[in-house]
Amino acid sequence: MNRSHLILAIITLFIYFSFKQYEQNRVIPNKSFCTGEKVEYRVHYGFINAAEAKVEIAKSVSVVNNRPCFKVNATGRTVGAFDLISRVRDTWRSYIDTSAILPHMFERQIQENKYRKDEKVIFNHNKDQAIASEKDETKTFNVPNNIHDIISGYFFLRTINFEKVSEGEVIEVPTFFDGEVYKLRVRYSGKDVIKTRFGKTRVLRLNPIIPHNKLFKGESPMRLWISDDSNKIPLKAEVELVIGSLEMDIKSYKGLRKEITWF
Repeated sequence: MNRSHLILAIITLFIYFSFKQYEQNRVIPNKSFCTGEKVEYRVHYGFINAAEAKVEIAKSVSVVNNRPCFKVNATGRTVGAFDLISRVRDTWRSYIDTSAILPHMFERQIQENKYRKDEKVIFNHNKDQAIASEKDETKTFNVPNNIHDIISGYFFLRTINFEKVSEGEVIEVPTFFDGEVYKLRVRYSGKDVIKTRFGKTRVLRLNPIIPHNKLFKGESPMRLWISDDSNKIPLKAEVELVIGSLEMDIKSYKGLRKEITWF
């Protein structure tokens, strides 16, 4: 290797490692959420209550991989007649870096009728790996840089400035779930005003794009309305099923960084 090639190689390595260091220590501006946030939802099929859901950020910061993290619990349970037909008690948990808004650990405890699943995923962002453990089995997966789990991906979306997103534009977030990497895709569909139990408020309309399957109807079966403020919390959702539709409405909230403006 001559001197010019050596200099070029050194410069290339310097740029590469500088870029990797920047990615590992990225800081995502966050004015949307903080510790102590709690939001509860009612899920209903027409006039029939079907389920309850809750998304809660712990009041104190946790440390995972030597990094400060938001501990986020998302729980869901069926109620009433739906609980008799198909009993669900699910808990999803993510430890999200407070600066990078990236997951360091993800956990699932699933109870759906007789089905059980208990999984833990550790994210090594330095090596772009996800280490998934279930029972006595552990597998390591290579993943893209700045990978998310499905909970951290949702919180990352809350940090986006939608004033800079064009109507109809699709936002993609690389996501690891159940041993696979896919792109969480959400289309921004503009602004609106909706009515909730707390009053009317301004919202942003989002359409998560879901791969075709036998349960949902069409490519964009879900409509999501989030508050048009710095919080960007979901206030309402509708899901078109092959038979009928499910709706989700906000039931209660506390600990938001900014009070929602109702009118």
